[in-house]
Amino acid sequence: MTWTAPHLTRTTAGGLQLNAPGIADERTMLAGWLQWHRETLLVKCAGLDQEQLARTAAEPSGLTLLGLVRHLAEIERWWFRRSFAAEPLGDVFTGPADGDEGLEGADPARAEHDYAAYLAEVDAAEAAVAGRSLDETFTTSRGRPCTLRWVYLAMIQEYARHNGHADLLRERTDGATGDYPRT
Repeated sequence: MTWTAPHLTRTTAGGLQLNAPGIADERTMLAGWLQWHRETLLVKCAGLDQEQLARTAAEPSGLTLLGLVRHLAEIERWWFRRSFAAEPLGDVFTGPADGDEGLEGADPARAEHDYAAYLAEVDAAEAAVAGRSLDETFTTSRGRPCTLRWVYLAMIQEYARHNGHADLLRERTDGATGDYPRT
């Protein structure tokens, strides 16, 4: 049976409608923008079957939508759980040592599993930072001191960059454009 990425209704957590609020406390804005970008990635996948998600649609690049989902699962785990919360975890798919951080190895037969693993990593990341101060610090694996605030900003830029890739991949796959759910 062919699996298809589910359609998405954007959240309105904290009163957010379609975007992070223009007037709110810093944590609400950072969390809102990160949630917006997480959902944008899922919107780009929504309605596509496992073969479409794993298709390289912008040759000569080997990048796929499923590869982006896998990569961002790795990045969620790396920054929120392994780095900030110091959880002793391995990689979700592959890790920094292999240089691709989940981008390679997108297998259509594992699309549903990989998508679920991404969602689980987002939930676990949210749990790891719940109630923690944006000013709380940690030291990266390279010895650099950072705050949770920095992690939020780094994640927002990571998603923004990769959602640009996802825009192109989705348009090349089926012509769909835009950041809103397809119904």
